[in-house]
Amino acid sequence: MSRVDKASLTGILLALGGITAGLILEGGNLRQVLQPTAAMIVFGGTLGAVMLQFPMAVVIEAMRRLGSAFLNPRHTPQATILRLVEYAQKARRQGIISLDQDLEKVEDPFLKKSLMLAVDGTEPEELREIMELELQNQAEYEEQVPQVFESAGGFAPTIGIIGAVLGLIQVMQHLDKIDEVGKGIAVAFVATIYGVASANLFYLPIAGKLRMRLRNEQIAREMTLEGVASILEGMNPRMLETKLLGFLVESTKPPQEGEHRR
Repeated sequence: MSRVDKASLTGILLALGGITAGLILEGGNLRQVLQPTAAMIVFGGTLGAVMLQFPMAVVIEAMRRLGSAFLNPRHTPQATILRLVEYAQKARRQGIISLDQDLEKVEDPFLKKSLMLAVDGTEPEELREIMELELQNQAEYEEQVPQVFESAGGFAPTIGIIGAVLGLIQVMQHLDKIDEVGKGIAVAFVATIYGVASANLFYLPIAGKLRMRLRNEQIAREMTLEGVASILEGMNPRMLETKLLGFLVESTKPPQEGEHRR
């Protein structure tokens, strides 16, 4: 099954396609807005301002996370619940120590650490306290990722204006060639288009999508912690499943028995 987020991909194509179609219908062409110098000023200036505001590690993490705005998560919450229920059933039959055999197969670092603490005999309350601290620290760090793109969305239009002014300065120095003044002014304002368009069609929407993705990951970690702690407390697997389903919104919950499709 494809992991491509159809909403993100369709959205960016519609936005770019609509603007391009409008330009062509007005008698323009793409060559009028393809200006390497303007792009260099806007995108280079925006990147520089962002790197000045944030540590390099945060900027790199934001770039690494960029792809997740166009891809659906690899692991679904339902799959996590199913795995936790399986762990609960095994722990109920063979004891919590038996989960030690499954640790090597666990890819999620948060789940693996939680299970290791449980297998090592950590009390449920201590487990919650330790992992909640990690949850809090990780959430504070990840909050900076969408802020990188939000800041870029704030810088880009202003830097676009700077590019336009620089272009106008060059035009004003050649007023003796009046035939080229109009063309030069049009080219100068391309930087403004790049700044405003990149902010509203890319940076700010990406920031919003990443914020949603990170919040969903945080909820998944909270659900994982509650699941492992409940297994450690000896909760019945069926009760555990019902409890964990409470973390999901209605649209993502699997249909209950007896429900009919309409």
